[in-house]
Amino acid sequence: MAEHEGGPAPIIVKRVKKVAGGHHGGAWKVAYADFVTAMMAFFLLLWLLNVTTDVQKVGVADYFAPTSLSSSRSGAGGILGGQTLGVGAKVGEGQPPVAIVQFGLPATGAGQPTAEDVAKAQAEREQQAFDQAKAAMEVALEGNPQIAALKENLVIDMTPDGMRIQLIDKQGGSLFPSGSAAMPARTLALIVQIGQAIATLPNNISISGHTDAAPFGNATGYTNWELSSDRANSSRRALLNSGISQNRVTQVVGKADTEPLTPDDPFKAENRRISIVLLRNSPVLPPSLRK
Repeated sequence: MAEHEGGPAPIIVKRVKKVAGGHHGGAWKVAYADFVTAMMAFFLLLWLLNVTTDVQKVGVADYFAPTSLSSSRSGAGGILGGQTLGVGAKVGEGQPPVAIVQFGLPATGAGQPTAEDVAKAQAEREQQAFDQAKAAMEVALEGNPQIAALKENLVIDMTPDGMRIQLIDKQGGSLFPSGSAAMPARTLALIVQIGQAIATLPNNISISGHTDAAPFGNATGYTNWELSSDRANSSRRALLNSGISQNRVTQVVGKADTEPLTPDDPFKAENRRISIVLLRNSPVLPPSLRK
């Protein structure tokens, strides 16, 4: 060993700090794993929202919002006091029954909702959808100058079959030229507005054409039967052009003058009409179950 100015050279110790996991460390892996987990949960939530019905969504929401909490200290304690979340589960003696919600319907500890409760809830939801579509059509009429004049020609009512939308002729205001199924621009615009208002509803559609009792025919044998059928088909094509799926149209029929709107005067203009019915998916509420 070389000497340093008459003495031994000093010993220098160099400490090297080693970083585990590479240049940047491993913290990024934890952050990335958290991000992937959050994205998986997010897309799972989107999928559940897409595949569940409104009724099921309400049931899930109510499941996580119990109406009463047990104060029992037996068993596991806590919110359920050792009880399960099944229909008919019993709570501690002296405690009120926990409300169990299934398909958006409340059920007490006595059991599940009755068939009448389910039918009533389904019918009420469907009626609400009909009412919203009706309101949308009325707003569209008011906001479109091209068809505002046809307000009196549009009649919407509820029937046992479903919501009926009728395009009715008025004296001096026909929706089709006499003896023709060619659709004028204003009639087409009206049907397009109707189609846009009902496009998001799931209900199937029935379309029927009607004429008055005035005899109509020519050398080719074209009668009120063919005329009413052709007008119903023209209406079907207009609905499809507005965005209605063709799979929803389950019936297109011409009824000539067999179902007059004014039976006491079968020649009246109002008997000439197109009837579009959104068929019910739920049974009509019996009087005992109506609000």
